[in-house]
This record gives sequence, structure tokens and C-alpha cells, in this order.
Amino acid sequence: MRSRYSLINITAGLTNQLIITMLSFLSRTIFIQTLGVEYLGINGLFTNLLAMLTLAEAGLGASIMYSLYKPVADNDYMKIRILMKFYRQAYMVIAAIVFVLGLLLFPFLDFFVKGANIEDVELIYFIFLLNTVAPYFYIHKNSFLNVAQRGYIVTAVYTVSSIVTAVMKIAILSYTQNYLLYLIIDSVITIANSIILAVMVNRMYPYLREKVEGKLDEITKGQITTNVKAIVIQNIGNYLLFGTEHLLIASFVSLVAVGIYSNYKMVIDIARTFINQVFSNVYHSVGNLVANESMVKIIAIYKCYRLVNFWLYSSLTIVLAFTLEPFIRIWLGSDFLFYQEALLVILLLTFYERGMRNSISAIKTTAGLFREDQYAPLLQAGISLIFALVLVQFLGITGIFLGHFLSALFVPFWFTPYVVYKKLFKLPVRQYFTSYLSLMLIGLVAYLLTKIILMQFSPVSFSTFLIYLFVSLVLPNLLYIIVFYRTDEFQYILKMVLTILRRLQAKRRDRMLSS
Repeated sequence: MRSRYSLINITAGLTNQLIITMLSFLSRTIFIQTLGVEYLGINGLFTNLLAMLTLAEAGLGASIMYSLYKPVADNDYMKIRILMKFYRQAYMVIAAIVFVLGLLLFPFLDFFVKGANIEDVELIYFIFLLNTVAPYFYIHKNSFLNVAQRGYIVTAVYTVSSIVTAVMKIAILSYTQNYLLYLIIDSVITIANSIILAVMVNRMYPYLREKVEGKLDEITKGQITTNVKAIVIQNIGNYLLFGTEHLLIASFVSLVAVGIYSNYKMVIDIARTFINQVFSNVYHSVGNLVANESMVKIIAIYKCYRLVNFWLYSSLTIVLAFTLEPFIRIWLGSDFLFYQEALLVILLLTFYERGMRNSISAIKTTAGLFREDQYAPLLQAGISLIFALVLVQFLGITGIFLGHFLSALFVPFWFTPYVVYKKLFKLPVRQYFTSYLSLMLIGLVAYLLTKIILMQFSPVSFSTFLIYLFVSLVLPNLLYIIVFYRTDEFQYILKMVLTILRRLQAKRRDRMLSS
């Protein structure tokens, strides 16, 4: 059942992401043509700035979802209702805190947007703040659907709303060029989404509407409190690491550079989001697995998870290496390129290294190992900031991202697997790094073979870009099939997918016969 729900969620997520990606490129193109790169920069800047205020929420959500896995698996409705009540009340408090903190940032807006020729900065920021706070009133319902492995319902609602939002935004930009109206659409759709999902959850799980008499037991409350503290510390570090990119670029380079970088980031994030549609939907199945299965089973599934992780991230790293800048040149023009090969290399190495931690991080989080490395992100953020502030003086924007990459090698690259292998698997961590190195060498061979073939072409036209895209997509995957086909992990994944597809096909055939 876990596998079936995972496949449904993955299929729904990938379909959703494909639609959103196409609309995003169209919307971004019209945005740049109508409003310009400075508005693109402020869009990214305020998104980063307000991400800082949501740090308190992230710890609560992850901790309570972890607490819900066992009650949901055991159909313990009383415990579920008590946790959901606590979840809702906590989010009301967080919404108020985020809103007040957001208002306190108003006096400092001029510092962040100095030199920018943009009107109504305060009003723009206020709308961003409302869009940040609004989802908190119903987010506990969305989270429950994910824990119950019904994330495809959330995906379906967001797919429809994303299409409606994108079409409306494109129309607004094309006919009015009104940035404020462009932002207000997000507020309206966000609130509508939350209400629709809340109604659906109440109908699907009517017991959630029943009056809750009991209170959260002290043991569970203590576990949540401890985990929240650990996760908040981790998220502060993660924000200082990833959430300050635009702030550093705006401060030490320019707001225009923020806009140009945001296009690189958009394409890379789309690649990451496609992959995460697989992992985020499998994530809750992993949580269910960790809550119910033996360690032997957990380790076996983790190895399959790791293979898929490597396959997807290494493949897309190779694709991006050969197509990212040619794509931006075709899409927006040469004026939107940095012309810094070192920057592209560092961005893609960061994409690969960070992505390769997905499988081990999912095991760590769903197993509730929050405290063991709670200070690691803070340490990484400190190292990154020091490197970035020094290197930006010599390398410009490249120095900022080189600092991020080096800090990852110093801290989470080795510490996250150490925690999981020592605390959970009870295995020597050298097994992790041996397999990591083996996979990396296979990926490097795939990259070099692709490069040798593509050296025969120059990606200066749309037709040669398509050749680059086709070769970089097909060649690494063919090599991986040859290398991994006989492994237990590949055979398990193939068998699982074929079994689920046969079951779905049989059910579809039965429905057709019965009708």
C-alpha cells in the first residue's frame, strides 16, 4: 500500500510540476519584458527576507508530522485529534508572531533596496508579508494529507490553482503591467486553496471535526518541544546558509545581479523540484516504514532510495552542465548570462552535493534524529558566511557560492551520514563513503563520455541545443542501466514499479468491465 500511494503521489507531483514549469517560464519571460530585471530582483529579495521569519514554523511542522506517523499507522484517532488540535493552535500563535516580526522590518526596507528605482516598496513588502502569513491558518490540514499519504490531493488542488494563477498573472502583466495587482492574485489564490483543502480534509476524515476532550500527554509534548528546538536551530542555520544569497548579492554586487542570478536559480530549482516530487512523496512512506518495519528492512529500502537519489541528481547535473547557459541564451538573450564558468561549476557541484544528501537526510528526519546534529547548520552557516565575505572581495558573486560549497564539505557532507549510521543503522560510516565515492566515479565517467560526444557540436542554435539536451539526457541513463541492472536495488525498484503498474492496470480493466 505504501508503494502504491507513493507511485500515485509521484505521478501526480511530476504532472503538476511539468505544467507549472511551462507556465513559470512563460510568466517569467513576460515579467522580465514588462517590468524589468530590477522587479525580478526585488521579488527574490523579499522572498528571501520573509523566509527568515518562517523559521519558527518549520521546526513545529516537521516535529508534529513525525509525531503523527505512528498514530496514523495505528489508526489511533484520539491521539491524531489531540495532535491536530495542538498543531492548529500552535500555528495561530506562529501566524501572529510572523506578522508582527514582518511589520518590525518596515524601517529597514530602504537598506535592502538602496539605489533601486521601484515605486511602492512598502506596499509591495506588505503584500509579500500577507502572502507569507495566510497559509498558516490551514496548513495543518495539508500536512495531515501528506502524513496520510494522500499528498496527490494537495498536488491536484495546487495544480489547478497554479494554472489559474499563472494565466491571471500573465494577463495582468500583458495588459496592465501592474506589479501590485500581480502580487494580490497570490493572496487571493492562497487563501482559496487553504479553504478548499480544509473542507476536503474535513469530509474525508470526519473524526478530525469531533470535539477533543483530552490534552496532549506530557511525554509527547516534551518530545515535540525538544524536537522543535533542535529543528529551529537547524533551520536558522539553513536560512543563514541558503536564505541570504539574495541579500549578499544585493549588498556586495547589485540588485541587477540578483535578477540575473534568479534565472539561473529558477532553472536549477525546477530541476531540484522535479526530483523532489519523487522524494517528497516517498518521504512520508519512509516515515511509515521507519515507524513499523525492522532495521534490516529499513536499510534495504534506504539503499534503493540512495540509488534513485544518485540516478536522478547525477543525471540532471550532467544535463544542466551542458544546457543551462545555452537555454538561458535562447530563452532571454546573452544579456542575462554571467559569463563565469567557475560560477556555473560551483552552482552545479552544490546542486549535486546537496541533492545526494536527500536519502540519508530523509532517514534521519523520519527516524526523529533531530537533536544529534542540531548545531551543524549553524556551524556550516558560520563557515559559509566567513568564506563568502572574504571570497566575494576577490571573486565577486562566484565567491559567495564557493563559500557555500566549501562549508557543505566541512559539515553536513560527513556529519549527517555519521549520525544515521552510528545512531540508527549501527554500522561503520565508512560504508556510506565507500558507496558514495563509487557512485560519484560512475557519474564522472557518464559526464566525461557525454562531454566527448558533445565536443563535436557548438550550442549556438536551437537545433544544436536540442542535440545537447538529447545526448546529455540519454547517454548517462543508458550507462546507468548497464551498470546497475543486475544489482539488488535496481531489480527491487523495477519489480515494485511493474507490480504497481499491473495492479493499477487490472483495476482500470475491472472498472471498464463493470461499467
